[in-house]
Amino acid sequence: MNVRELAEKYKDEIISLRREFHQNPELSWQEFRTARRVEEELKKLGINTKRVAETGVVGLIKGKPGNKVVALRADMDALPIQENNEVSYHSKNDGVMHACGHDGHIAMLLGAAKILKKLKSQFGGMVKVIFQPAEETIAGAKKMVAEGVLDNVDAILAIHVWSELSSGKVSLEPGPRFAAGDRFKVTVKGRGSHGAMPHLGRDAIVAASAIIMNLQTIVSRETNPQEPAVISIGKIKGEGSFNTINDKVEIEGTARTFNPNLQKELPKLMERIIKNTALSFNTKAELEYFVGAPPCINDPVISQVAQHSITKLYGEDITTLFQKTTATEDFSFFLQQVPGIIAFLGIANKEKGIIYPHHHNQFNIDEDVLPIGTSLYSQFALDYLNQ
Repeated sequence: MNVRELAEKYKDEIISLRREFHQNPELSWQEFRTARRVEEELKKLGINTKRVAETGVVGLIKGKPGNKVVALRADMDALPIQENNEVSYHSKNDGVMHACGHDGHIAMLLGAAKILKKLKSQFGGMVKVIFQPAEETIAGAKKMVAEGVLDNVDAILAIHVWSELSSGKVSLEPGPRFAAGDRFKVTVKGRGSHGAMPHLGRDAIVAASAIIMNLQTIVSRETNPQEPAVISIGKIKGEGSFNTINDKVEIEGTARTFNPNLQKELPKLMERIIKNTALSFNTKAELEYFVGAPPCINDPVISQVAQHSITKLYGEDITTLFQKTTATEDFSFFLQQVPGIIAFLGIANKEKGIIYPHHHNQFNIDEDVLPIGTSLYSQFALDYLNQ
């Protein structure tokens, strides 16, 4: 049997695993049950496992003698969202939900591990199956890399189910796929007074409002329009009441870009505008900038290998071009170390009512696509190790 046939043979098992993980979601760094179940499934297959980054799991599948090592990655954490789906496998954990598809990622990779273990005589070298914690907090991949999970790895593949793609379609193109995602906080300090006597104070709210508007000029006037960038304010908090001049305002937001050099420049551009705008209102402002994940940039060579792998099994029509997204994925920390790609696997199916975006309380997956992801993981590993 070839990889596709095996994936279809194990389809019910893969779906069952996905539903089990969906019913038992766990937040970042709390994936204890998930990790234990992954270990149990891998050990049933005779695959040696190792704990990495507390709740992360790595399994090693050895083929015939060979020097190459390929890694396959799935993330495992869920989100603090109350599920609103009427399904038999509804989340059992109140206020926690697999609303991004990581339950599907785990199940597909466990299916691939089963296939690759069965076909171990057909490849030389080794496959590392990496089950990563804490992707949603942009922390798990970095910790796994620091603990040596990519030692001796030559290439890596991840798959992300995607709600904006039609069910069963696969996007594997090279270049930027996910944006860098940073977080920032601005604290504006003025001087309080009675709202009826604003001349006695220094209004931090007015200064903060000007800062918010002026920050938008970075994207519109200070960056190359051919280099996408986003600066979004998500929170503004003042202290005081309706009839006071605020002496302190806090602003929080996010910055996104696909260009690593622009990611480094954004804090400098922002700080100049923030401080000078505040000064023009006779106030002071400080910027705290928290660098998150770098952009996810797919390697062109690995992209070609993966394209060949999936079309070998399903034909040319399965692949599609898909635009990059300004969402962030911490798989980028893996891609900084070794060549690899993250693939998008379409899950949207209007006929089945699967129409909701990631992080929505009615997000769901068209489970018929899970064997496709399992096949891609498996065939890519075989083709890379045997090329």
